[in-house]
Amino acid sequence: MQVISDPGAVDPGAVDPGAVDPSAVAAPHQGTVVTIGAYDGVHLGHRALISRVRSMAATLGCASAVVTFDRHPATVVRPDSAPKLLTDLDQKLELLAQTGVDYALVVHFDQARSHESAEDFVHDVLVGRLAARAVVVGHDFHFGHGRRGNVPMLQAMGAELGFDVLGISLVADEAAAQPISSTRIRGLLTDGDVAGAAELLGRPHEVRGVVEHGDARGRDLGFPTANVAVPGEILLPADGIYAGWYARPDGSRLPAAISLGRRPTFYADADRSLLEAHLLDFSGDLYGERARVQFSARLRGEIRFDRVEDLVAQMDKDVAATRAALA
Repeated sequence: MQVISDPGAVDPGAVDPGAVDPSAVAAPHQGTVVTIGAYDGVHLGHRALISRVRSMAATLGCASAVVTFDRHPATVVRPDSAPKLLTDLDQKLELLAQTGVDYALVVHFDQARSHESAEDFVHDVLVGRLAARAVVVGHDFHFGHGRRGNVPMLQAMGAELGFDVLGISLVADEAAAQPISSTRIRGLLTDGDVAGAAELLGRPHEVRGVVEHGDARGRDLGFPTANVAVPGEILLPADGIYAGWYARPDGSRLPAAISLGRRPTFYADADRSLLEAHLLDFSGDLYGERARVQFSARLRGEIRFDRVEDLVAQMDKDVAATRAALA
C-alpha cells in the first residue's frame, strides 16, 4: 500500500518512511475506486466495504484507494464531545495495508479543512488527486462544511465529472443483527466487554505506549509489571483485570495479566487509571520500549483489599486465570 500524506499530517514519517507529499504524486493513470472515512479501528465492517472497493477496482481495471484523516474530524469540529480513538494513525494504516488496498491518502484535518465545501473536496481530493472512477461509501455518509455533502450530492457531481457512486448499507454482525460501527465497539470497551469488541474488530483491541518507571509496587509484591503510558486520546477498556498479550518491538508476543485501574488498595484518590502488564514467565528490562498491549478476556473488576496479603493471593489467582484464558 502506498501512503500519500498531506503536508502537516500527524507524524506521516512514523507511519511510513516512504510516505510522500500528494503534490508530488500524479493521479493514478488508470483511475481509482475510492472510499472515504475516519476508519477508526478498521473493523470488520470497514474491511467488508474495502473488499467491495477492491473488487470493483479489479472489475474496472483501476487502483483501489482509501481517503482517511490524520486525526478524527470531531476533534476539530466538536472537540468537547470527540470520541476516544480505537487506533492511532500508525496502527490504522498498518491495518489498512493488511486489507490489500493500493493507496491510502491521509488528509490533514484542521480548521481550514473543516470549512472546505463538499464540492471543493470532491474536485481536490477525489478527482484531482485520485482520478476517481467510482466512489463507495455508506448510504448515510456526510462530508464537507456543515455536512452538506452526501450520497445524492456525490451522485450528481459524479454524473458531471465522470465517476460512479455507490452508497451501501453498513455490515451487520449475525449475532446481534446490528450494524458494525466504531461507536458500537467503543460502547463495548467502555463496558469492559473486550471479547465482544474483538468479535467486531476481527482482532483483540490493542493499545500502544512507552513503558515507563512506576512506583515498583508490583515488583515488591512479587508481580513485576510494565507500566505502559497510553496517549490520552486512545480508548482504554473499563477498569479491571484482563488476560491478554504484550507485543514487543522485536515481534515477540508474551502472555500477560493486565491490571487497568486506580489501585484503590494503595490510593484513595488516584487521578487516572494506570495500565500495568505482568508478563508471565518473563524477566528482563522493558523500560523505554514501545509496547503493544492486547486485551483478550476480562477476568474481574477492580477491588479494594483491606490487607496486602489478600491482594497478593488474588493476584496469584489472576495469573492462573490468565493462563487458562489464553491456553
